[in-house]
Amino acid sequence: MDWIKKSIMATKGVGKDASGKTHNLTEKVQGNYHYTMGPYSKPVMHIKPGDTVVVETRDAFEGKIQKETDKPTQKLEMPFLNPQNGPIMIEGAEKGDAVAVYIESMVPRGENPRGTCCMIPEFGALTGTSYTATLNDPLPEKVRKINLDEKNVYWSDRITLPYKPHIGTLSVSPEIDSINSLTPDNHGGNMDLPDMGPGSITYLPVRSPGARLFIGDAHACQGDGEVCGVAVEYPTVTTIKVDLIKNYTIEWPRLENENMLMAIGSTRPLEDATRIAYRELVRWLSKDYKFDQWDIYMILSQVGKVRLGNFVDPKYTVGAGIEKKYLK
Repeated sequence: MDWIKKSIMATKGVGKDASGKTHNLTEKVQGNYHYTMGPYSKPVMHIKPGDTVVVETRDAFEGKIQKETDKPTQKLEMPFLNPQNGPIMIEGAEKGDAVAVYIESMVPRGENPRGTCCMIPEFGALTGTSYTATLNDPLPEKVRKINLDEKNVYWSDRITLPYKPHIGTLSVSPEIDSINSLTPDNHGGNMDLPDMGPGSITYLPVRSPGARLFIGDAHACQGDGEVCGVAVEYPTVTTIKVDLIKNYTIEWPRLENENMLMAIGSTRPLEDATRIAYRELVRWLSKDYKFDQWDIYMILSQVGKVRLGNFVDPKYTVGAGIEKKYLK
């Protein structure tokens, strides 16, 4: 991909000229998976900028839902969901830097890979939850087990979906807090943004020494918003290249792909997540691309793009983007 050579990662990264070493973060190497992201867990790996990591991720339910007759409330233990690989320590990363994570590939793991989608009581966008309380009865528990490969997701005899994988949860450590893996915020976390798949670079703000990178929650496909609360969750072998940009201070995660730049915001209500994303995009374009702040604000009113990551998690996630063709 020629655009990679011109990416922010390639032009600013410490490891842009390094040959890089490949590390294998297998289940055995990982040991215990994590349900929180913070500065207190023991690192599983130390890498240098420019290194590649091949990660064995688990599905969001750690394989506990095996059959369509399984009841999520009987198989799952809240809040122990969404297991994460890591933390991975990145040499030289310190507060005020940014970590760049390029997702090279995501391959289904296992001899006969299957994904899981389900409906969980009091979870999802169209039901009452602990955050959006109602007196309505919970929706029924439903489980769908789905065969998949690197081309398609075979939902049913009637419906075949495209295989469009992405990483649901990508994070560095907050400076002092330890935050559960279901919650997105300015450290990254459970953003569930469909654009965060192979061929994308995510930039995360370093706030803790070594950055402490976490990754997990792979989705074989997902629509905007993840409306029922669950995508097609599946275990993967995910390959990432990690770099470090020194003195590149950002407040919220950012994403770059071949055609677009995107700033990401996470909070409730949804409109405030959108405001964060657009504000960060305005500031980014003003600083790095030398646009007048008010001019680019008005330009985004004409050509800005919004991507809904999730509106089901403890905080909602929105990406606000602009096509690169307008930045030349």
